[in-house]
Amino acid sequence: MGKVTGFLEYERIEEGYLPVEKRLKNYKEFVIGLTAEQAKVQGARCMDCGTPFCNNGCPINNIIPDFNDLVYKNQWKQAFAVLSSTNNFPEFTGRVCPAPCEAACVVNVNGDPIGIKSLEHAIIDKAWEEGWVKPQPAAVKTGKTVAVVGAGPAGLAAAQQLARAGHAVTVFEKNDRIGGLLRYGIPDFKFEKTHIDRRVAQMEAEGVVFRTGTIVGELPKDSKVTNWAKATVSPEQLKAEFDAVLITGGAEQSRDLPVPGRDLDGVHFAMEFLPQQNKVNAGDKLKGQIRADGKHVIVIGGGDTGSDCVGTSNRHGAASVTQFEVMPMPPEQENKPLVWPYWPIKLRTSSSHEEGCQREFAISTKAFTGEKGKITGLTTVNVEFKDGKLVEIPGTEKSWKADLVLLAMGFTNPVATLLEGFGVDKDARGNAKAHTEAVGGYATNVPKVFAAGDVRRGQSLVVWAIREGRQAARAVDEYLMGSSALPR
Repeated sequence: MGKVTGFLEYERIEEGYLPVEKRLKNYKEFVIGLTAEQAKVQGARCMDCGTPFCNNGCPINNIIPDFNDLVYKNQWKQAFAVLSSTNNFPEFTGRVCPAPCEAACVVNVNGDPIGIKSLEHAIIDKAWEEGWVKPQPAAVKTGKTVAVVGAGPAGLAAAQQLARAGHAVTVFEKNDRIGGLLRYGIPDFKFEKTHIDRRVAQMEAEGVVFRTGTIVGELPKDSKVTNWAKATVSPEQLKAEFDAVLITGGAEQSRDLPVPGRDLDGVHFAMEFLPQQNKVNAGDKLKGQIRADGKHVIVIGGGDTGSDCVGTSNRHGAASVTQFEVMPMPPEQENKPLVWPYWPIKLRTSSSHEEGCQREFAISTKAFTGEKGKITGLTTVNVEFKDGKLVEIPGTEKSWKADLVLLAMGFTNPVATLLEGFGVDKDARGNAKAHTEAVGGYATNVPKVFAAGDVRRGQSLVVWAIREGRQAARAVDEYLMGSSALPR
């Protein structure tokens, strides 16, 4: 724990932001992290709560009270050791995780939770600054080979763990750079890609081989999934050439909105829009980039991806940005006695919303309208819950001006052809069918083929992907060696 009475003496300290007018001029991160003194005060607020619910609120079971206490005692290197014992990439989660650990914090029962995410951010940034993050190559090689399909957080976590166990790991990524949705989904202003690049360098020093621009199998001809592959390798090749294969390809199939006018020019998936800007930021030139400059933009979908579309549109210089959410507006404050320590339903206003956005709740899109094949507007109707179902409210139809519509309603399942190419059974939702029990976990119906991350559990968080990648690495290690010393 931190200071015995710290949670009574000190208030929560939030990370700061650069002013809106400054951050809208570029795609750089704009979060102002805690100073060492602020972090110490935040660590002091961690109380001797007996049962630290934060540990279980965190999907990777970070040992949170311990690193809080170490920061309070100014023992930063030890704090980094504790943090990295459970989390391969704290600089990822310290920036983009919604922090379910904070929702589960005991101080949160009747106060403001410890700033766990900001402390994680501070610890790993200091570790990189001080040179504490070093490659950890295996002392002994096993002679076993593993193919990892997909270079998102699940694949990266698994690859690093397996390499450190002594296996020869090759990661196959269909796009031209490593990172999955971290690279070509999350905007740079939330997560700069240098964080991925230096981890890739670390993993290469640990023996991991990356094959970018290489797709395993093939995508359907009409697929809108991001794909910059120039080479192809078949599932049969991987099964023949490697001792084990781990599929971590994510859940990339975007949820569509099949209403009249869907085929109009100017209606796009968020995952057509966002990757292009990230690619341009990386220095690439694109023909026909989807831009929001001077346009009236409507984002359909109220989650994080929708928020990312809002922030990117504002940086393009959109004339207006409006975001639709089909669910009713949640309360500004959660009912803590009812929901703690679980993830609360409450109104969340992101930094992108603060940069300029009109938000509409309980609204459903009925049709897109256009002229000469191009989107000019859309028609909506308000909805409400009746008998457990969302129903339209008569007389609430409304027309909206729109020059660009971005569909950000989440992801339904992995690309089916990937799993079908391996012959992997799918569950009712189209995900790879594999359980997570200690014995036989993450194994599919196909011998020596495993699946982890969103490709198995469905659309989820970066922190869940890291958890599944780590656990799957142990399962693969056990399969190859008969036992494993990797953490689960």
